[in-house]
Amino acid sequence: MSQTIAPRVRTLLLLLLAVTGALLAGSAPVSAHAALTASDPQQGSVVKEAPAQVSLTFSEGVAMSDGSVRVLDPKGKRVDTGKTSEQGTNTYSVKLHSGLPDGTFTVTYQVVSADSHPVSGAFTFSIGAPSTTSVSVSDQEAGGGVVGGLYGFARYLSYAGFILLVGGAAFVLACWQRGTGERSVQRLVVSGWLALTGATLAMLLLRGSYTGSGKVGDIFDLALLSDVLQTKTGAALVSRLLLLAAGALFIAVLFGAYEKREDDEEKGDLTFGLAIGGFVVAAGLAATWAMAEHASTGIQTGISMPVDVLHLLAVAVWLGGLSTLLVALYRAPSIEPAAVRRFSRIAFGSVAVLAATGIYQSWRQLGSWSAFTGTSYGQLLLVKIGLVVVLVGIAWISRRWTARLSQAPATKAVKAAKTSAATPVKATAKTSAKASAKTSAAASAKASAKTSAATSEKSERSEDEDRETEDEKESAAAPAGGGDGKRATQLARQRAAVATARDKRLRDADPLRSGLRRSVLAEAGVAVVLLAVTTVLTSTEPGRTVEEAEAATAASSQEATGALAVDIPFDTGGKDGKGLARVEIDPARVGGNDMHVYVQRPNGKAFDIPEVKVSFTLKAKDIGPLPVVPDRIATGHWTASGVQIPMAGNWAIAVTVRTSDIDQVTVDKNAQIG
Repeated sequence: MSQTIAPRVRTLLLLLLAVTGALLAGSAPVSAHAALTASDPQQGSVVKEAPAQVSLTFSEGVAMSDGSVRVLDPKGKRVDTGKTSEQGTNTYSVKLHSGLPDGTFTVTYQVVSADSHPVSGAFTFSIGAPSTTSVSVSDQEAGGGVVGGLYGFARYLSYAGFILLVGGAAFVLACWQRGTGERSVQRLVVSGWLALTGATLAMLLLRGSYTGSGKVGDIFDLALLSDVLQTKTGAALVSRLLLLAAGALFIAVLFGAYEKREDDEEKGDLTFGLAIGGFVVAAGLAATWAMAEHASTGIQTGISMPVDVLHLLAVAVWLGGLSTLLVALYRAPSIEPAAVRRFSRIAFGSVAVLAATGIYQSWRQLGSWSAFTGTSYGQLLLVKIGLVVVLVGIAWISRRWTARLSQAPATKAVKAAKTSAATPVKATAKTSAKASAKTSAAASAKASAKTSAATSEKSERSEDEDRETEDEKESAAAPAGGGDGKRATQLARQRAAVATARDKRLRDADPLRSGLRRSVLAEAGVAVVLLAVTTVLTSTEPGRTVEEAEAATAASSQEATGALAVDIPFDTGGKDGKGLARVEIDPARVGGNDMHVYVQRPNGKAFDIPEVKVSFTLKAKDIGPLPVVPDRIATGHWTASGVQIPMAGNWAIAVTVRTSDIDQVTVDKNAQIG
């Protein structure tokens, strides 16, 4: 049975790692909390005179340095002074040089939102009249590329390390204190500490390049590292390292001095002290995430940050304890049913805390039911909720195995009593016969007796047990004190390996333990995928922010010019065929209008496609379709002047998008014009 279980476990773990990698690698570049809600000049607008400055307004405060905003003329030359300043609430500006020529200008920006994620984007405006431009806006998002991938992996590793460290220590202290002496449990908790420490150091080094140039060569730039240390995220990472130093001391006491205590009263006092100290360190580590990410921005931060700390602690106690239980079931010689029952109760309490804090966080980050399906954050949250439901269902199965396991010791004791009652008779007879037949030295007689006793216990042996018997015979036949030391060491190693294999076979032979182990393994597998989804979720722009930014952008556009903006999603069906066509009509009245079409990828970046066509149809009056073929003036930006709307009404605006030589689609949407 042991030979069949190991390949299954390895296969399942490889599958889980593949799914986790696909979730992390396949996710879009980081979509941050802050979003551009307005600009002056506006995106796609045409101004008569050159402005003195360009202003950007975001949905929340951002960190901006000199060079964060750049303005490029039609030839790609910078025309800004490079000095950015704050003009008002969440509004920032950069001054322009005088004497700018007519034509289309490109504005690019790269900043860091208040929840630590980089934000980048670009748009165009024109002076006098639109023109062609040589500026090609890169499709690379801030936080993407090799550095972005490494930073994302470090984030995942930090969460995993925190869960193993906190959850493993909590399981040992609260459920299975005998586990402090198990090497496998010690390695698990220490591995969690090492993973969290290494990931934190990596994030500290990667941070400057991650939010800036994205170049691998800038990872070890000390000037960038100095700048990072002065930010909120840098302070959180340094605080985490200091707390991990205290965590190292906690681990040393837990698996060192604690295990050596024999006096129950003294051990109880040490348990209480470790519980208090461990909770302080764990809560502090959780707070380093809460103070630098989503919980620290938006509404009700005074409530959301403590709730986020509780949420992270509950996750660690549940999933970390689950991982420790899995290791104990596979590696430890035995584990008391009482310890499994205690963890089952603690896990139930953790799930209750997760549900309560998760509901509050969902309301805070979404704000409306439509955001569940209409935003990436809501869709990922639905996936996370589904995984939690599956995890709770498997946990219910584990609880049933736990209940059966608690009844097993009594049955095993009866069988053991029957076996011990029958064994002495056979052993005595064999021992007496061998004692009368042999007159060799006392050491050889004892070795032979041990071999005979081992032979009588089992009628069937594996090849490992046969080798052990032969080795013992050779050892017994060797002269006392004259054996080869190297050979003795080899025999000792072989005996240890055989004993380990025998213990593993005995564990696998217990159907109750095997059943619990399989269900816990399934829980751990789902937990790995859940952790991957959660990591991506923490890097995704919350649904509330997305909807507020869209509403603010629409309101700003209408207040400034009365222009109409219509967003029409499309999918040509081919590779890389999904996107969004934004049609802006100014002033959206009867007569001549200026039209701008912006074609974007799902991540908001400009989509470079070969052709766009637009038509207008007024079905109520049987007018149209009236075709318009706009001109391409920049990557993802098409425009047409003098678009005639003959009368007011609810017009169907149809956009034909071609993304390749053969992939094309026509999508439409109704809008009131005039």
